Amino acid sequence: MSRKIRLGAFIPSNGQHVAAWRLPEASPERSLDFDYVKELVQTAERGLFDAYFLADGLSVNFGASEKIGVSSKSAGFEPVTLFAALSAVTKHIGFIATASSTYEEPYLLARKFASLDHISKGRAAWNVVTTASESAAYNFGYDEQPLHSERYERAQEYVDLIQKLWDSWEDDAFEYNKETGVYYDVDKLHHPNHKGKYYSVKGALNVPRSPQGYPVIVQAGSSEPGKELAGRYAEVIFTAHQELASAQEFYRDVKSRLAKYGRSPDELLILPGVSAFVGRTEEEAREKYDRVTKLIRPEAGLSLLSGLTGGWDLSEYDLDGPLPELPETESQISRRALIIDIAKNNNYTIRQLYEWVAGVRGHWQLIGTVEQVADKLQEWFENGAADGFNVLPPTTPEGLDDFVDLVVPELQRRGLFRTEYEGTTLRENLGLARPENQYVLARNAAKAS
Repeated sequence: MSRKIRLGAFIPSNGQHVAAWRLPEASPERSLDFDYVKELVQTAERGLFDAYFLADGLSVNFGASEKIGVSSKSAGFEPVTLFAALSAVTKHIGFIATASSTYEEPYLLARKFASLDHISKGRAAWNVVTTASESAAYNFGYDEQPLHSERYERAQEYVDLIQKLWDSWEDDAFEYNKETGVYYDVDKLHHPNHKGKYYSVKGALNVPRSPQGYPVIVQAGSSEPGKELAGRYAEVIFTAHQELASAQEFYRDVKSRLAKYGRSPDELLILPGVSAFVGRTEEEAREKYDRVTKLIRPEAGLSLLSGLTGGWDLSEYDLDGPLPELPETESQISRRALIIDIAKNNNYTIRQLYEWVAGVRGHWQLIGTVEQVADKLQEWFENGAADGFNVLPPTTPEGLDDFVDLVVPELQRRGLFRTEYEGTTLRENLGLARPENQYVLARNAAKAS
C-alpha cells in the first residue's frame, strides 16, 4: 500500500484564530456545549481524520497583556473527560489529550489514559507536555516553574515510568476461570518498583493493559531536549515550520535520533501544524482571512504574542514599530525563537506579527484555492518534510468544513489520502505497531540467552 498523509484535527471549539469567536456566525457561548463539540468531532471523522487533538493549559492566565477579557482561550473542557464522552458518539477517530509530566502524578495519569483507551476501544493518545507557564506553577504550589532542562529530565523518567505502569499486566493475565476460581494469573502481574531521581512508585497499575498496549505517545517540543525526548519515546510529533527547508531539516534531525534507542524512522510520524483559509478562488480565500483578521483587538493580539514569547508584556511598545529585543526565558523556548524569526524575516511590526500568528500560533499558514493548498501539502509530504499534518482550522465550523469538504476530496483524488479507515484502533490507522509488554520481552530474552 502506498504511503498516505496522516491528519490530526486541532480544533478548539471557538476555532484557532484569536478573533474567530467574534464572527457573526460563531457560537462562543456553545464552547462548553457537548452537542456542539460532538458536531465538530463528527465532521472530522467524516473527513477521515486520524485523530482529534486538544492542547490544554493548567491556568487561566495566557499572557501578560491579558487584562480585559479579550481572549477565548481561558477556559475549556478537561481533555480526557471530554474524549471519554466523545468516544461514545464516534467509531474510528482517535483522541489526543494533553497532560503535563510536570504537574500530574504519574500513577493517576497512567490510570486515566489506560481507562480512556479501554473506553474508546483503542483510540487514545497522550500528548506529553512539560508545561511552560509560570501561572501554572503558581496553581500547584510553586513560586516559579522548574527550569526547562529540569522539566525535560523529569519528563524522560516520567514517560519511562508511565510505560512500566501500562505494562503492569500482561495481555492475557486475566483468566476469569469460573471452574478454578482464578481471576488472574499472579505470574503475569508486574509491579514497577520504580525509585528514580524524581519519582517513586512501587505498585502496579489497577487497570488492565489497554487495547493498544500503550496509548499512542505524542510530543510537541522542538527544543534540543524536546527532540531527544521524541527520538526516545514519541510516536507522533507535532512541530511548527514556515518553510519547506526548515521542515526538512527538522524531519531529518528527529528521525535520525531514533536509531540510538533501537527504533526505526517509521516508528515516528512527524506532523507539522497547518492552518488553511481555503476558497474556490484566491480572492475568496483572502476575503476569509481579511474578514476575521479585522476583528482582532490589539489587547488580544498582544496577549497572544506574550504567551508565545515567554510571557513578556509588549503593551508598552508601539504597535506599528518593530518587535523589541526580548530577554531569554525558560518558557516556550522553541516557539519564542520561531516567532522572533517570523518577525525578522518579514520585517513585521508588532501589529503585523500578531495579525499573522493570530490563527496559527507560529504554524504554517496557507491562503488559497483548494488546488493551491493541496499542492503545498503534497510538496511537503513528498519531499521529506512531513508524514502528515496537524490541521488547525482558523474558524469553526466553517474552517473545518472547508478542509473536510474541499481539501480532503482533492487529496483523495490525488491518491494521497485514505478513502476509508484502515483499522479500528488509532495505532492501526496511523500504521504504528502495538508495543510488546516489556516484562514479556525481558522474560523471553532471558530464556533465549
